Amino acid sequence: MSDRRDFLKSSLLVASALALPRLSRAGAALSGTVPGGVGARVVSTWDFGIPANQAAWTVLGKGGKPLDAVETGVQVPESDLHNHSVGRAGYPDRDGKVTLDASIMDGDGRCGAVAALEHIAHPIKVARKVMEDTPHVLLVGDGALEFALQEGFTREDLLTPESAKAWHEWLKQAKYTPVANSENIDYHRSLQSLGMPGGKNNHDTIGMLAVDANGHLAGACTTSGMAWKMHGRVGDSPIIGAGLYVDNEVGAATSTGVGEEVIRNAGSFLVVELMRQGRSPQEACEEAVRRIVKKRPEATKDMQVGFLALRRDGECGAFAIQKGFTYAVCDAQKQDRLLASPSLYQTTYT
Repeated sequence: MSDRRDFLKSSLLVASALALPRLSRAGAALSGTVPGGVGARVVSTWDFGIPANQAAWTVLGKGGKPLDAVETGVQVPESDLHNHSVGRAGYPDRDGKVTLDASIMDGDGRCGAVAALEHIAHPIKVARKVMEDTPHVLLVGDGALEFALQEGFTREDLLTPESAKAWHEWLKQAKYTPVANSENIDYHRSLQSLGMPGGKNNHDTIGMLAVDANGHLAGACTTSGMAWKMHGRVGDSPIIGAGLYVDNEVGAATSTGVGEEVIRNAGSFLVVELMRQGRSPQEACEEAVRRIVKKRPEATKDMQVGFLALRRDGECGAFAIQKGFTYAVCDAQKQDRLLASPSLYQTTYT
């Protein structure tokens, strides 16, 4: 029976990813803050956060647990074959291997994560198993895969024909050394530019935060990482305190963009701690961005980092280095709200 339920659930997630329309930030209103006090709410990064939020709302809107809601929600982009930055259709690393990272955290401090995981389509589900079935927080590489297979997950070849074609196009001009902005090229679309690292067309994460009517919080973050990354590279997404942090006493935060910059500043933990000190969600995100820029002012002119925060009363806020970061908000009043985050620099993407 449980296998049948899992199959039906997976089918629903795939259908959600394929059936819902692609949304554009062109119609998104600029807003760094959405007031709370409306009960349960789920928020997530980027345009594809809308269908992800709606899947999460099928759990949260019925009084379900925030932890179950975020796990359900982020599986939508993990299943989406058109999304080359999260899940099974992610672009590979420089060796042609698709490696996935994910983390999940409950407001009571329980958390689990996997990094550099191959052959498993839903790393968020493995991350929750790490949280619930092991004494550890983070499993990586072959160890994470071995654990997933022991837990009954199906081994799959995640390199889709479209992603493989893009990788082979990249190989025609690739050098096996770190190349600045190599992620900027969409090798499946005749080498058109994707814009700066971490940008609207070149981001690599969905982060989702949820709160129920009682102020209980949870969060999830999942990614395939930057395209053409060096094998073994891990960004902020699976690192608790960097890509994700949740505390029932205060609120939750997640990040998107260039993970190395977030790791250097323990970004999501910083946002939550700033809220603990009395900053609003938007003010906390703004301060975290400014600290990143202050440390590396020249480098951050050509990259994107954005933060999204949710306080336990439901108020949410966002801020980014560059113009173009969007976030989705879902509650009982409206399930498809898309907002454009304010930013430090008012640049636009190519």
